[in-house]
Amino acid sequence: MIIKVLTMTGKELENGGAAPVEKAVKLPAGLHPDQPLPEHVAFIMDGNRRWARQRGLPPEMGYVTAVRTLSAIIELCVEWNIKAATCYTFSTENWGRPGEEIDFLMKLIEKTLAEKVETYMRKGVRTSVIGDTTKLPQSLQDAIKSTEEITKNNTNFHMVLAISYSGQEEITDACRSLCEKVKAGLIEPKDVTKSLIEQQLQTNIMKFPNPDLLVRTGGDIRISNFLLWQTAYSELYFEEKLWPDLAEEDFTKALISFQQRKRRFGK
Repeated sequence: MIIKVLTMTGKELENGGAAPVEKAVKLPAGLHPDQPLPEHVAFIMDGNRRWARQRGLPPEMGYVTAVRTLSAIIELCVEWNIKAATCYTFSTENWGRPGEEIDFLMKLIEKTLAEKVETYMRKGVRTSVIGDTTKLPQSLQDAIKSTEEITKNNTNFHMVLAISYSGQEEITDACRSLCEKVKAGLIEPKDVTKSLIEQQLQTNIMKFPNPDLLVRTGGDIRISNFLLWQTAYSELYFEEKLWPDLAEEDFTKALISFQQRKRRFGK
């Protein structure tokens, strides 16, 4: 099935906003163009170390393969006109893993950002990071800032990496920020609303901050402290396959499941 959408790359915006380009989008069998696709998909990319262990490989190889899977899935999101993805890359709890494993992953993320920035610009992908980035190696912090700055005007797709991230900490920080505003006399307690809290969350950088669909691989049925506020009304999809094994047909099944659901938002 083919539909047409308008796209504009970051370079075109940078050059004064050339006219958007009409692009034919071919959806895979089973997806219906008259049914909405999620604008924002969240991914819990679980099972990378198990994937490596099952093959007698070091955990680092699971991460390398996971990056390839993520790149392929993001390509599909862009191709099918999904607008955003938030990817649970490294949680605050993951700091308890072996130091050499963490060092490898941090260097892999830094290397991937540097290698992919030209692709992001060509595809019109904006890249951002949420989480406590102050705990990351300085070289990775620098790579994140550079990538965010270079891609900030891209509008086709927004890829957000959650690194050193905790949903509970994000909400705690938002509450602390509002308490400081009340203490400073900038707002009254009665002024605190759902909308005001959302403005304090790190996902306030996104046009579509609340995921329509959350996909978790690896067989576990939980959301593990990920986007706790934002997923209040997300559709949840749990996939048995480990993240490195996730293929186009698996992602398609998740989207088909999404299209078959009735979203009532409590009404």
